[in-house]
Amino acid sequence: MSSYLIDCLQYANWSEKIFRQMREGGVDAVHVTIAYHEDFRETVRNIADWNLRFQRHSDLIMQGFTGDDVRRAREMGRTAIFLGFQTPAPIEADIGLVEVLHRLGVRFMQLTYNNQSLLATGCYEAEDPGLTRMGRQVVTEMNRVGLVVDMSHSSERSTLDAIAHSGRPIAITHANPASWHPARRNKSDTVLRALAESGGMLGFSVYPHHLKGGSACTLEDFCTMIARTAELMGVERIGIGSDLCQDQPDSVVEWMRVGRWTREIDYGEGSADAAGFPDQPEWFADNRGLRGIATGLRRVGFSETEAARILGGNWLDFFDQSFGPEA
Repeated sequence: MSSYLIDCLQYANWSEKIFRQMREGGVDAVHVTIAYHEDFRETVRNIADWNLRFQRHSDLIMQGFTGDDVRRAREMGRTAIFLGFQTPAPIEADIGLVEVLHRLGVRFMQLTYNNQSLLATGCYEAEDPGLTRMGRQVVTEMNRVGLVVDMSHSSERSTLDAIAHSGRPIAITHANPASWHPARRNKSDTVLRALAESGGMLGFSVYPHHLKGGSACTLEDFCTMIARTAELMGVERIGIGSDLCQDQPDSVVEWMRVGRWTREIDYGEGSADAAGFPDQPEWFADNRGLRGIATGLRRVGFSETEAARILGGNWLDFFDQSFGPEA
């Protein structure tokens, strides 16, 4: 199997510097967040901004729509960029916008960010009634058109409901096992088993709030965690979703947490004493660090073939199966 490098979640402050680092790191594809709280019109503006990036940096990046676009990007020496939402806000209360946004190139949508949405419950809510009536309808529509259900920021019951209701495998693009580090955003073994049994994918996060030891987490600790999760889920069901927020100002993390839903400051996974973005681990400061994870995986016992699956092969298989219309 050809070795691909795929990162299934980033929200960087996009620039030519970052695109060049993707190429220096040999990164074949990245799923990028284009909406946190934006409505439909604002999201279309963000898609237009990406269209301009694809034009201006056509020697470095291209838009991805299918798994074959990752292969094409590799052949052309570019990185395929796949668009996604960390919120269902862009579809507003209109299920018809699911297909519209898929046709514009969107390939992932979270059913919630941290709060209750029209579709499901976020991981910061005290009560978790699970998937809503609209949520069930939207999941069915997402399945039909080939828009991947992402439950990275969702609560336990809502995530299990989505796995059970979805007719196609879902993804948790950026989270780690709660048994390793009990952050609200990390996932229980119950969820991870259900995800694997349904054919879904977990992307391991390198965001410090999701790591045991935070910014001081070592590559060995991270890769040991991956090895333990592989025993639970199987090597074929795991990948990387780094949640890299490179070069972003702290005002952006405030937007992610607060949006327009509150007048108070919400610190999310941070605190009043550490309200901004945490420092990245030194072994993953930018896209050039992805290859280094392969070395760490081999050191904790993965074969070269297994490491290649985790670093990109599994995501590429998932893309092939997920982005087209339901059979």
